[in-house]
Amino acid sequence: MRDVEYGWLMRYMHSTGASAFFFLMYFHMFRGLLYGSYQKPKELVWLFGCFLLFLLMAEGFLGYVLPWGQMSYWAANVILSLFGAIPFIGPDLQVWIQGDYVLSGATLSRFLHYMLLLFLC
Repeated sequence: MRDVEYGWLMRYMHSTGASAFFFLMYFHMFRGLLYGSYQKPKELVWLFGCFLLFLLMAEGFLGYVLPWGQMSYWAANVILSLFGAIPFIGPDLQVWIQGDYVLSGATLSRFLHYMLLLFLC
C-alpha cells in the first residue's frame, strides 16, 4: 500500500473516513438521547441502534487488528484482557476468543473468520 503511487492517500482516506463514520454514529446516538428516542414507542429502534453500534465497534476493532503490527498486537492484548476481567467466565472466555493462552496466529485466524459472513452474503 505504501509502495504504489498515491497508496498513502488511499490509506489515509480510509482511516479518516472510518474515524468520521464513527464520529457521526456517536453524534447520531447522542442526538437520539437528547430527543428521547429511547422512550416508548421507539424503544426497540433504540435497542437495535445500540446493537448495531456494538457490532460496528467490533468490526472497527477487527479492522484495526488485522494488519497485525505492534499497535494492532497490543490493542488486541488490551481488548482481550478486558474480556478476561469479566467475573466468573472471563478467563475461559478470553482463552476461547484467543484460541490459545497467548496471542498468536490462532488469534489472528479467529479474527479473520468474521469476514466469512461478509463473503457469504
